[in-house]
Amino acid sequence: MGERVMERPGKFEEFRFLGDKRTQVVYDLDEFDDEAIIDELIESEQFAAFGPDTLAEARNRGYRLRRG
Repeated sequence: MGERVMERPGKFEEFRFLGDKRTQVVYDLDEFDDEAIIDELIESEQFAAFGPDTLAEARNRGYRLRRG
């Protein structure tokens, strides 16, 4: 059986990394599986997407990776 991957939020289907502006944490949507946290982040409207969509770019902007 394959590993379960969280479905990406509608506007962010093309993005892998999503940042929380309140905490400067970035979530890897291919690896993070707590949908409740991502849903709350989207509802808060305090999120950031990165261009280019890479962990290096998120770190360049001061975000740190949240594992989970």
